[in-house]
Amino acid sequence: MPANRFNGFTDYGVGIGLRIPHYQHILTRKPVVDWFEIISENYMIDGGRPLEVLDKILDQYNVVQHGVSMYFGSASDPDPEHLRRLKRLVKRTNTPWLSDHLCWGSVDGRYTHDLLPMPYTWEAVKVTAERIRRVQDFLEIPVVVENVSSYAEFHVSEMAEWEFLNEVAERADCGILLDVNNIYVSSQNHSFDPFTYVNAVLAERVAQIHIAGHSKFEKYILDTHDHPVLDPVWRLYARAIERVGPTATLLEWDDKIPSFEEVHAEAMKAEKYLAAARTKTGAAATKVSELAGVAR
Repeated sequence: MPANRFNGFTDYGVGIGLRIPHYQHILTRKPVVDWFEIISENYMIDGGRPLEVLDKILDQYNVVQHGVSMYFGSASDPDPEHLRRLKRLVKRTNTPWLSDHLCWGSVDGRYTHDLLPMPYTWEAVKVTAERIRRVQDFLEIPVVVENVSSYAEFHVSEMAEWEFLNEVAERADCGILLDVNNIYVSSQNHSFDPFTYVNAVLAERVAQIHIAGHSKFEKYILDTHDHPVLDPVWRLYARAIERVGPTATLLEWDDKIPSFEEVHAEAMKAEKYLAAARTKTGAAATKVSELAGVAR
């Protein structure tokens, strides 16, 4: 895959998840937001209030779709009707890419409605990558896979999670949604260095980054999305931006949702990291141009 496959997405800046408590504020106040991320499954319907609101949002903002039920790692293929509805929504939103999770969550047509971790085996790499390729071909837009937070591991795993993510992304020729909060949560639950993960991921395939809050309990950390981003996650995000450059970043806040202003203020904390990355990228481009001029 060309190294610049996802460069067109870098100007998306900082986004916010579109949530019901904020509908009225957004429609009446029209706040300045680079883009909104929607949960696809909430809008895969034939009509009603959700689509009415979505169309009004689309009149003014860029929208990116994020799914929670594709289950690329499940044994069975995605439901054809689900894919048809998803494609209709893709055409409606004109989303530049579609993200979903690198996980499993269904068996024989029965859905857990949870994002369950996978065994990191070569067989799982093969099956998952093939499924992502088929979905990507059907939808006719780039697919971006997200690493999940996990609370259990498989003894049969043959590689580290970041190696598994890289292998799937390469074989599927898809992008990566790097959730740095999920990396931190899993690192604390499974005792690995989160910076090892960030330093190893294929930077040229990262199309989007998620940041969020988590909750610490006595024996584990839970991915709760119910308060501001904690300092360790900001440090991990800073390293991720150093590696991948300015990348579309989304703040997730899905429970105990405060005012839009508070969510927006928290999301915009990411802008200082993106601005620094843009400056660095611009300086590097200038240096290359200068060297090219000398070479001529």
